[in-house]
Amino acid sequence: MLAPLEQFKLVALLPLSFLTIDFSITNAIIMSLILLMSFISFLFFFKRYKVSSDFFHFYHVPNIMQSFMETFSKVSVQLVYSNLNKNGEKFYPYVSSLFLFILFSNLVGLIPYTFTLTSHLLITFFLSFSVFIGVNLIGFEKHEFALFSLIIPANASLILALVLVPIEFVSYIAKPISLGVRLFINIMAGHTLLKVILGFSWSLLLIDGLFYFILHLIPLCLLVVLMGLELGVALIQAYVFTILTCIYLNDSINLH
Repeated sequence: MLAPLEQFKLVALLPLSFLTIDFSITNAIIMSLILLMSFISFLFFFKRYKVSSDFFHFYHVPNIMQSFMETFSKVSVQLVYSNLNKNGEKFYPYVSSLFLFILFSNLVGLIPYTFTLTSHLLITFFLSFSVFIGVNLIGFEKHEFALFSLIIPANASLILALVLVPIEFVSYIAKPISLGVRLFINIMAGHTLLKVILGFSWSLLLIDGLFYFILHLIPLCLLVVLMGLELGVALIQAYVFTILTCIYLNDSINLH
């Protein structure tokens, strides 16, 4: 059995380098391409093609896959509208894509012998800092230097502002860090726990004796329960990441 943290190791499947720059094809890149192709295929899987037309059309009576996709689309719409109202309509494609990408990454990582993209801090930081930079650019485009009012407490005296502004600034800068770390920690911790319990169960199974054979069923049953818990964590973390993105967008647009 491999060590619990071996599942997070980046493996160069096709080593490539040019001028001391590493362009190796890793398992993370392969999984990203698989997710991308699955993402695109999923969008067209529940559509049907009409011979008399050059376009894809949805079923009038939704099939299972179309209902499944429309459910997630409805969740994304509710997230955007509840936080941004009508101002968030133009951000719906981005929020929906972000939600589905994180959700797909979390769910695919639950399949044995796959690679979980969101269990790597570099990937989650890339997502969180992309959101943070984009949110600030949107806010600066709309409000210009009035955006800095986010770190200045309202109706605060000058002396109190000198104390609170540095605190608010640190808190504001920490947003993308906490956003990325939260997703990374929850996914990595859950997968590590599953691997530890699986390894313990397998070790008991390899020991001769009826007692140890029966005993290994306890962590095995616990593993089934934890798989259900991890499924819930995968859904919740995708939802939390997306709703925090909508909240940050709302703060930049409305300066709350």
